[in-house]
Amino acid sequence: MSDPAILQPTLEGQRIIVRPIRPEDFAELYSLACDPSVWEQHPAQNRYLEPEFRAFFDGALQSGSGFSLVDKATGLLMGSSRYGNFNPDRREIEIGWTFLGKDYWGKQFNAESKTLMIDHAFTFVDTVLFWVDENNKRSQRALEKFGARRRPNLHNRAEADLKASYKVYEIHKNAFS
Repeated sequence: MSDPAILQPTLEGQRIIVRPIRPEDFAELYSLACDPSVWEQHPAQNRYLEPEFRAFFDGALQSGSGFSLVDKATGLLMGSSRYGNFNPDRREIEIGWTFLGKDYWGKQFNAESKTLMIDHAFTFVDTVLFWVDENNKRSQRALEKFGARRRPNLHNRAEADLKASYKVYEIHKNAFS
């Protein structure tokens, strides 16, 4: 499924607009991502470096399912996220590759963007997945507060550049409100 209306819509909440990522978003997103503390609990801890962030950003553009997160009050970008690994047979999709600038931490912006993306995903899947590095306690706590349940065991990604073990969390359509 590559229909942009499905995998890359524009979604609007009370304080956030989730919109398709654009090439011209690079500089503003990198200004948020160049802080090493943004990536300290992520397996790609060097993503604060411009070449590493460029690869991440280009991957979001090429995915056809990447988003920029916009603060409605200011019009400024606050971070990015994307859908990935859509499996129509299992009716699941992943939400991930998310980061927020530090000014937006702890203020429910992440929860609002996730809610918008989950609500939209449940129009075409039954399960939303989140892969979180086993050491990323901040994201694990956020997902648990959100009602996501952890699948048993640790899991590994196929990507050779991210040698890490992950905890996989899931939210089912019938359990999400």
